[in-house]
This record gives sequence, structure tokens and C-alpha cells, in this order.
Amino acid sequence: MKKKSIGGSNKGEKKPSLMAKEKSEKRPDWDEYFLDIADLVSRRSSCLRRSVGAVLVKERRILATGYNGAPTGLRHCLDLGCLREQYNVPSGERHELCRGLHAEQNAIIQAALHGVSVKGATIYCTNHPCVICAKMIINAGAAKVIFREGYSDKLSEDMLQEAGVQVCKL
Repeated sequence: MKKKSIGGSNKGEKKPSLMAKEKSEKRPDWDEYFLDIADLVSRRSSCLRRSVGAVLVKERRILATGYNGAPTGLRHCLDLGCLREQYNVPSGERHELCRGLHAEQNAIIQAALHGVSVKGATIYCTNHPCVICAKMIINAGAAKVIFREGYSDKLSEDMLQEAGVQVCKL
């Protein structure tokens, strides 16, 4: 019994169906995929000012995720209010006046907590890392930062560049 070719010519060539073509046009590339996951992770944020997510990836495998919020077991700003708002601290300044950790910090800490090396990994962030996170990314050995939104921190940009960490805005 001879099989009929569906959607292809009689010479055995297969043409993609309209549905397959539409799906492939919607299918995100790897960078978009991991940034979309970072966006989803950011929804767990308990920060009142900004929701940020981060995903550490190596060889297309997720190593750890993180979002900005209070340390494990402590009350969140959602419950207590924002310390930075109470003291009128501008964004990007006086990072120590905050109950929360940044998403990148939490992702690196989660990897360390579970004994997972991030050397050579890519960190996907919803926002460009601040200088404190940049220093942690450098010392953790991550090779690349891919982010979606800007965050004005010239020192962070300079340090990542000096360390040879690739930085790409998507």
C-alpha cells in the first residue's frame, strides 16, 4: 500500500503546513524564551517599586531563578511598606536601605545554596543589573548578561565591560 504525502509534492518533498509555518513564526528563539521566563519569575517579586526577575542558564538549561524581595522567612515590603519610600531614597542609590535582595543576587544565591556552579553561565534579567549585582555576576563567573529594560548605572556597565562579561539588550 502506497502512502500519500500530506502537504507535500509527489516527489517526496514536504512543504510545511500553514499551521507549522505560523507556529514557527511565533516560536521564540532561546534568548526570548529565557527572558520570557525571567518576566514570569518577576511576577513573584514582593518589591513595591519594581518587579525584577533573573534566570541563570548554561547550555540551554536553567540553573536557578531569582526575583527581588525580602530574604527567606522575613516579612515582605508588601506587608510592611517600602523603607526606601519612607526615607525618599531615589532609585539606584543607597542600596543598603532596603529589606530586599535583587533578582540577580537571589538567583546566584539559589545556585550556591544548591551547589550549582554558574561559571560560564548567562544571566537573563528583566532589567540591567545594578553595580552591586554586576560585581556578584563578575565574581560568580557568569559570562554573559542579557536584559530587556535599561537601568541607568554607568559604573555597572563599565565594570561588566572591564571584566569581559558580554552584555546584550534584547
